[in-house]
Amino acid sequence: MTLPRSSGTQRALAEVLPAEILSAFDDRFIRSCDLVEEYVHRLAIGVFRDTGLAQACTQPTTVDEAVQRAGLVPAIASVPCSWILRTLAARGWIERVDDTHYRASAIPALDPEELVAAQEAHDPSCLPTYRIAALAAEYYPSVLRGDTTGEDALFAPDHIGTWLEYFSNANPLYAIVNTVGAIAAEHALPADGGTVLELGGGLGSGAEALLARLDTAGNGKSLAAYRFTEIVPAFLRRARKSLPEFRAGRPLSFTWLDIDAPFAKAGIEPGSCSVVYGVNVVHVAKDLAATLAEIRTALQDRGALVLGECIRPFADRPVYVEFIFNLLASFRAPLLVPAWRPNGGFLTPEQWHAALAGHGFERIEILPDIAALRDTYPSFLVAAITAHRA
Repeated sequence: MTLPRSSGTQRALAEVLPAEILSAFDDRFIRSCDLVEEYVHRLAIGVFRDTGLAQACTQPTTVDEAVQRAGLVPAIASVPCSWILRTLAARGWIERVDDTHYRASAIPALDPEELVAAQEAHDPSCLPTYRIAALAAEYYPSVLRGDTTGEDALFAPDHIGTWLEYFSNANPLYAIVNTVGAIAAEHALPADGGTVLELGGGLGSGAEALLARLDTAGNGKSLAAYRFTEIVPAFLRRARKSLPEFRAGRPLSFTWLDIDAPFAKAGIEPGSCSVVYGVNVVHVAKDLAATLAEIRTALQDRGALVLGECIRPFADRPVYVEFIFNLLASFRAPLLVPAWRPNGGFLTPEQWHAALAGHGFERIEILPDIAALRDTYPSFLVAAITAHRA
């Protein structure tokens, strides 16, 4: 099986990426990105059938009409179903009749397991991402029908091991955002180290990457404090256990924190942080403006916010990772702001810039420059966003 490759990708990357991160985006990694995107799109075909959407779309239909005909819960299903219809239409697997109507006729029979085999032969370390996507596909019908929630389905206790493998620096498809974020955070940290507040640290792989980066750079021991925070108690406990090598001689603490609540509830004092750091977390804030205000308050004068994020290259283009996280209410249904937060999930470079500039931040940098890359390689999704308190 051969997938089409984007022409000029390596040349475009070499022109835009700093040398210190260019090596992470080699042919091996790019091939894995191509494979997993194809895998998720093929899973979407199965979900399209299993949820009744295929039958609902035999005649031209809108997303809302398809949801109703398939007997799905609109408040839950509208966003995921819109993603599925737009994705399948973009691939030419169903017809986009006009701006709002879709029709399905001869849906291709494409086996997702071909991609699993191809990935295993190419680089098996990426397979945890496939297992998470398959887990989501399994629960799509029951979540969209309202029989369970995405949170209960995906984060059931017996699935924690699957998430441990996914949110790991041993999984290249996830580790890349930790790598890019750690480089940006190391650059933003003052020469004397200062205090780092990590938001939504999850299972600890982001902290692991950043602390290792600081050690490599020779300034890791100068940190005044590293405050690791997380809202999910099980994740917080796991992170506390998974970072033992960084405890000896390090000011590392672990605290429960909700990014949708005042940071003072977690004991975060105003102006106490040199760097506020988050990997794939701030985009799920219920009210992004309020969360940015809390971050700004926590930062010292000229302190830096550094976010490792999945970026939406184009405003109207679905991102394959959304297939998984569209099942979560916190991901798909934040408070919307038409100018810079028109949808749930991931933001474009322009939307991030507008959100930060409009809420007290300056010297905003997105590394790498997704806007300069997206025409050549529209599947390039990872970047670090750095912004300083104005």
